[in-house]
Amino acid sequence: MKKAAVLLVLTMAVAFAGCGSTPQAGDAEGGNESNADSVSTTEVSDGGDILSDGVLTVGTNAEFPPFEYVGDDGEPDGFDIALIKAIGDKLGVEVEVENMEFDSLVASIGSKIDVAIAGMTVTEERQNMVDFSDSYYQAVQYVLLPAETEIAAAEDLAGKTIGAQLGTTGDLMIEDFEGATAKQYNKAVDAVNDLISGRLDAVIVDKNPALVFADKFSEEIQYMDFNFEPEDYAIALPKGDAALADAVNNALAELKTDGTFDDLVSQYIEN
Repeated sequence: MKKAAVLLVLTMAVAFAGCGSTPQAGDAEGGNESNADSVSTTEVSDGGDILSDGVLTVGTNAEFPPFEYVGDDGEPDGFDIALIKAIGDKLGVEVEVENMEFDSLVASIGSKIDVAIAGMTVTEERQNMVDFSDSYYQAVQYVLLPAETEIAAAEDLAGKTIGAQLGTTGDLMIEDFEGATAKQYNKAVDAVNDLISGRLDAVIVDKNPALVFADKFSEEIQYMDFNFEPEDYAIALPKGDAALADAVNNALAELKTDGTFDDLVSQYIEN
């Protein structure tokens, strides 16, 4: 996931997380349909020990609009935050959100936080450390470029200086471009600022944040879709906690069948 920003202060700062843009919203027509029809609130698992105290501590990186950003009240907001709070309602627990660096989220599960939601792409490397819920969104990487550029295709990124948020899909992709120099940032907006200042040739970030940045700085930057492979966002969970995974997946499936999921997509992503 990755997108860009600028020398300006973004109320909704962007961060590069795992990645794209075809909601599995109507996926009461999608991948979870098989169990969605049979799920009801009363069938949600108790989630094991993690939910026993009535609180679910959730990590995020509020730098990735529209999925997560800092709202006008100074608290994390966005599609992911609304989604995990709706899941918490289904599970009958209070959701407490901790804002932290994206690159520290996975390592913090089981110590500082219970789960993480941050536009995080499911990868083999992350699956070695944590489990994931069912996918809730399909994403793709976009490339942010200066308004005036000779880059017109993915192969043109070879040998260029490319920025991305640390630990995101965009960060991992840069090595695929021969001779490219990678610059890593804790915040996507910092990469965008360097792109605008001429210190970068490109920034790789997820589609939705890329659209936010390109709209905000339309005179300075543009976005391009180079048809990178899509990826899946999911909630990162403690390794081996089947009870919690079942509880979260059942709640997610129910939100898709009762219309809540599509309502959140309309409110935060398609608005």
